[in-house]
Amino acid sequence: MTRKSVLGEVRQVQLAVQLIGLGARLQFLEAAVQLSRERLIRLYKELKGVSPPKGLLPFSTDWYMTWLANIHSSMFYNIYRFMLDEADESELPALIKAYRLYSEQVESQGGEVVLDFTRAETMVRFFDSDMLQLSTCSRCGGHFVAHAHDNKNGYVCVLCRPPSRAGKARKPKVLEVRRGGLISVAPVLDIGGAV
Repeated sequence: MTRKSVLGEVRQVQLAVQLIGLGARLQFLEAAVQLSRERLIRLYKELKGVSPPKGLLPFSTDWYMTWLANIHSSMFYNIYRFMLDEADESELPALIKAYRLYSEQVESQGGEVVLDFTRAETMVRFFDSDMLQLSTCSRCGGHFVAHAHDNKNGYVCVLCRPPSRAGKARKPKVLEVRRGGLISVAPVLDIGGAV
């Protein structure tokens, strides 16, 4: 008969709190933390004030190939590899530290965090299952996320050869709303550019 350790349980709760704070989905929490699903759901509701999101996890490698997502994904994965190889971290602590460092770097430059924690974790699994690889740019020498088994000869990254529409974000549309004879102008969220 195995005895439950109170200290071990506290560590599991602390880990779950860290992961929920980073935006981990319930499916990942169940795999990473040894707490029951009911406790994780209750913990998620206490921390976020809402139920955990439902729906499918990312399942395609194509999202990581669009130019902006590729830049952010490549930045994150290079930090993650550094944590594994140079800082000698194991996979989960390396994932947490790499994601925090990536988010801090993007936000310190006034940018928007494009890669959420779920996509970052999914990308690591895609690398582990040999669906993605790092390719070296023949111009700048940087390492960028690419489909596995793509030809590496003459590869040019999205920074050295950006697409023509790169960086041209759509402005929010303005919608006129008539309420009781008054006209107000309200911005409409445009998610057409989101992938």
